[in-house]
Amino acid sequence: MGIRLKTSSETERMRVAGRVVHEALRRCREACKPGVTTAEIDAEAETVLAESGGLGLFKNYPAPSPGVKPFPAVTCISVNEEVVHGIPGSRVIKDGDIVSIDFGVRIDGWCGDSATTILVGDVARKWRKLCDVTEQVLQIAVNNVAPGRRWSQVARQMQTFAEAEGMSVVRDFVGHGIGQQMHEEPKVPNFVSPDLIRHDIELKPGMVLAIEPMCTLGSEQVRVASDGWTVVTKDGKPAAHYEHTIAVTEDGCEVLTDGN
Repeated sequence: MGIRLKTSSETERMRVAGRVVHEALRRCREACKPGVTTAEIDAEAETVLAESGGLGLFKNYPAPSPGVKPFPAVTCISVNEEVVHGIPGSRVIKDGDIVSIDFGVRIDGWCGDSATTILVGDVARKWRKLCDVTEQVLQIAVNNVAPGRRWSQVARQMQTFAEAEGMSVVRDFVGHGIGQQMHEEPKVPNFVSPDLIRHDIELKPGMVLAIEPMCTLGSEQVRVASDGWTVVTKDGKPAAHYEHTIAVTEDGCEVLTDGN
């Protein structure tokens, strides 16, 4: 259907959803401590969801391959070497873990989607740098999204910074347009490829994008675990994931999932 531009009133409705996402991630961050299970963290987000009257975007999301059950939780919680799509359950958070939490909601027909990586206790210096770099990669996008620019210009800055800091950018999973559906056109990669150059995107006011860099401390190569959902690094090294829903405006962009 192509890229659908949103009106200012539609963008404001997405901001409402974004505030719910922000609050859910805030409560998850407070709950994410040594000794807590990922299921208990997910329950915090489910409480916020119930309070909002919204619809979670992840629970019962169709399986990516035959024979796999739909996603069973309202958050994706991915720990250490897990990149994205981790299933909350009995895993106990430990001191030194890094925990990526992704949450999305639809409120009155409009979506918000965001992710953050939480550093638990005494995290190794290299792992802290990974998280810091990945968060900065997202901020580079926020600082550089503006009408008239090509997405490849932004993606190149994101990739260049991450790699200059010694991190790899995951290629198999990218950001996306978002609106009344969680996944809309266009695809929003965090790196430059021949495919992006061939199908580059001119940023225009009214575009709303879920920008979500995923970086690793080792190779960018990933695989899907036996549960059919959880994406892990092939080399077992840690990964970090940060995401915001961002609206392109007449003079730059606005973050819709920062709680404002």
